[in-house]
Amino acid sequence: MSVSHRELSAGRWRSMSVVEQLANIGGEIGRAVKWRQKNNPAYSGKAAERALELIDFTLDDPKNIKRLREIARLREAAADYFFGDNTWGSTDKSWSRYVSHFATAARRAG
Repeated sequence: MSVSHRELSAGRWRSMSVVEQLANIGGEIGRAVKWRQKNNPAYSGKAAERALELIDFTLDDPKNIKRLREIARLREAAADYFFGDNTWGSTDKSWSRYVSHFATAARRAG
């Protein structure tokens, strides 16, 4: 997988708060869900890949050391839903509801 977010991978990602990071991840997951609902697996897959990339950046950020388990679980669930067998039983609605909280928190913090 090539880097989609080059400027973020160059260090800007670590300057963001964890709330901002999660809001950006949520945006990509939201796009993946939207394209999935529109029956466009190519665009959905690309958005899901970008979300996983951002989750990886978040896992690599030293300030998130105490949140690694939660962030890793997010990655596992997203990969399972978009690329796996959906063994967790996720739905478009559950993902939309989950990521909407990130956007709300980012707006409040901003």
